[in-house]
Amino acid sequence: MLTLKPVMFGAVLGIGGLANGWRVASRLWGVPAQIGETLAYLAFAVWAMLTALYALKWLRHTAVAREELRHPVQAPVAALIPVTTMIASLAIAPHAPVLGWWIYLTGALGMLGFAVWSIGGLWQGGREHAATTPILYLPIVGGGFVAAFASAYFGQGDAGWMFFGMGLLSWLGLESVVLARLFTLKLPVELRATLGIHLAPAAVGSVAYSAISPVTGATNHVALLLLGYGLFLALVVLRLLPWLREQSFGPGAWSYTFGVSALPLAALRLVEQGAGAPVVQLALALFIAANLIIGRIALRSLVLVGQFAFARPQTTT
Repeated sequence: MLTLKPVMFGAVLGIGGLANGWRVASRLWGVPAQIGETLAYLAFAVWAMLTALYALKWLRHTAVAREELRHPVQAPVAALIPVTTMIASLAIAPHAPVLGWWIYLTGALGMLGFAVWSIGGLWQGGREHAATTPILYLPIVGGGFVAAFASAYFGQGDAGWMFFGMGLLSWLGLESVVLARLFTLKLPVELRATLGIHLAPAAVGSVAYSAISPVTGATNHVALLLLGYGLFLALVVLRLLPWLREQSFGPGAWSYTFGVSALPLAALRLVEQGAGAPVVQLALALFIAANLIIGRIALRSLVLVGQFAFARPQTTT
């Protein structure tokens, strides 16, 4: 429990995003619906377990948990908790609509509250340039876009547009700040996985826009241009893969799955709304790649958990 950190909630992003992708694939291609629903149940179960353990951490190790929120680099990662709460609401809503609604509302309000607290701290200044990383996107950009998508699902279109505005305008403002830091200061090895978060806003924004402003039978140009930028960023990440792999595998690897799962979901939703080539071909390729990448991260994570469990001192009687 003491070693549980907010970054571990990234697993919910990958599994939940993949579940949403399989749900759309079931409607488009007739693949078994049970695959998507099984992944959705798994995402919900992982979220519930991590949430319970994190709550216990605050009860039993309050000082440690509070100190994590004061960390200049890692503090915004706590935004994953309300963000994944909204992902969990989407996972469970088809099976328990009332429960899904209340979880969504809790996540959306939690995201808003944490974003206000986090961004308010940034406005006070005194931040070192080296502490600026793509993690800053999580509270308001990632949170705003996920809230927009979730709001549209629960029939709250106006709220979805407002959340989308929060995410989009904050992203445009932060993008130049983050890029300036990446251009001028080398990213330490232990922080390179944060570039996985840099991949996410365009793809998640595309998913959000297609949800709040669906265009059936015609080209959704805004969602398409966001997908295009997301694909470009994915190619940049591929170009940097040898450099990124210098960082040892750990829970931070799940940060890549936010964008990796959102890219095929964005393409699949565009195909569902009537997009043609090359989005149709890209959707299938991205969907296959996302399953392979997230599957590999999941397997390596299970191995890591096993190694940690066996490495712990065993008591003897």
